[in-house]
Amino acid sequence: MADVRRVRNQTRGTVLAKRCHVARSLRDRTVGLLGRSSLPPGEGLWIERSPSIHMFFMRFAIDAVFVDGSGRVVRVVEHLRPWRIVAWARGARDCLELPAGSVGPTGTVVGDQLVLEPDPA
Repeated sequence: MADVRRVRNQTRGTVLAKRCHVARSLRDRTVGLLGRSSLPPGEGLWIERSPSIHMFFMRFAIDAVFVDGSGRVVRVVEHLRPWRIVAWARGARDCLELPAGSVGPTGTVVGDQLVLEPDPA
């Protein structure tokens, strides 16, 4: 999972993740954040082709932002705890996973446009 990007909310002019790994392969999408003890502030995981997620075997809560094929937000789930499921976010293609409490301060809501930008580092 070498592709690292910045995720910006183009609608609000805010940054959701300064360093976001992009999971494209079946393996990376399946493993996701499993096995990690936390997700540091400012980091995220963008999972391609993931209109639903589960939190089985996760050790920490996350915020999940589901987007369609053009990056438009179609669903936001804050403070998703371990052992929960988000079954099929209608219209979603990808899912952005962030540390719990990350979405609120950015003002991100359904309809906002997210963009993946090159990592500035």
